Amino acid sequence: MFNISPVSQNNVFRRRRVARLNSMIADHVAAKGHCRLLDMGGTTGFWSVWRDLLDFEHLTITCVNLAEVQQTDTPGLPVIVRAGNACAMPEFEDNAFDIVFSNSVIEHVGLWPNKIAFAKEARRLAPSYMIQTPNFWFPIDPHSRFAFLHWLPRTVSYRVHMMMRTGFYPKTSDLDEAMRYAEDADMLDTRQMAHLFPDATIETERFMLLTKSLLAIRHSKL
Repeated sequence: MFNISPVSQNNVFRRRRVARLNSMIADHVAAKGHCRLLDMGGTTGFWSVWRDLLDFEHLTITCVNLAEVQQTDTPGLPVIVRAGNACAMPEFEDNAFDIVFSNSVIEHVGLWPNKIAFAKEARRLAPSYMIQTPNFWFPIDPHSRFAFLHWLPRTVSYRVHMMMRTGFYPKTSDLDEAMRYAEDADMLDTRQMAHLFPDATIETERFMLLTKSLLAIRHSKL
């Protein structure tokens, strides 16, 4: 039985993802002695979960998130939290980091122009990156944990949110809130990811022969 909890080391997909990331980190450490990683839209909690699998002795992580994140769950870890918009980070110069990482964020940044801006920042800020997103064509929406909900028109999906709890989203009687839930995640397919990240290899994570997630990976060292 697969563990799909986003906050568990037993989540097999995230564990494999982090192992792949760790190999990228190791290459940069071998080349430069240290690795600077930018987590676009991430939280400190993610790194606390995986603290035993990563080489934090030679790693510094900067998390940029729209929300003001309290740095209370990463004691002793070199994780820096900054409030900011991952779609526009002029405060960072080109290749300010060695690796850009993002886990299930690009589907939440809004309409297509925002996704383009997010991808451009990821490609600009480091020679290596790993950008993961759920696959639109996987039948279970990982946010609502509801089959086919993300394939339905918004005029239908918001009504489902008003009828019942759906995954991370509580049942609501408020139409504005229901629409926010329905529009919270706009997932991508392989062609869209390849277009956004033309210099990356698009890899897949599979569950029961179906593509569950997509990863855009570019790995190079300056």
